[in-house]
Amino acid sequence: MDTVLFDMFGVIARTQSDESRAALERASGLDPEVFWGSYWGERQAYDRGDVDGPAYWRTVGRGAGTGFDDRAVAELVELDLASWSRVDEEMVSLVTGLSQSGVRLGLLSNIPFEIADLFEAEHARVLDLFPVLGLSCRIGRAKPEAQAFDWCLQGLGVEPGRVLFVDDSERNVAAARELGLGGHHFTSAEGLRKELSERGITAD
Repeated sequence: MDTVLFDMFGVIARTQSDESRAALERASGLDPEVFWGSYWGERQAYDRGDVDGPAYWRTVGRGAGTGFDDRAVAELVELDLASWSRVDEEMVSLVTGLSQSGVRLGLLSNIPFEIADLFEAEHARVLDLFPVLGLSCRIGRAKPEAQAFDWCLQGLGVEPGRVLFVDDSERNVAAARELGLGGHHFTSAEGLRKELSERGITAD
């Protein structure tokens, strides 16, 4: 095994903080359970690039039994963007070491256009670590769809058995394993380092 395919959020970039989640809930004016049910229920199409941010948020509102006006939609787009904007420097360092060691790297991230634009503008140093960059909104496929993994495998030019897929979602890891990739459910940089070492993958 000589190739590592990374997820972005929850691995290399941080997930939403409690503060950012609370800000979204307040802006929506909805019960948190209802809000998050609709937020995640409609997310796949947004991540895949089928819709843009305003269209996504109007769909979220309808799914929650309400409607967001233009001002609310603009605020929700901005708050959502900010909630996914932080990188984990420890993980960036780990990936940098792998890159410097000559490990073949790829990224497969469920990410909508607005957040992809942000990362390309503000975190290019992170994205540049990955010769194969599978941003779901750009490739028109999102995890756990098999086509998303297939796109990355074609770009990497390797068989599935040579790839370790790293994601904080057990569902996505299971999907990768069904396609013949190795899988690591990410919970910490330390745990990943141990997994990589056991598989003979080392970083400078």
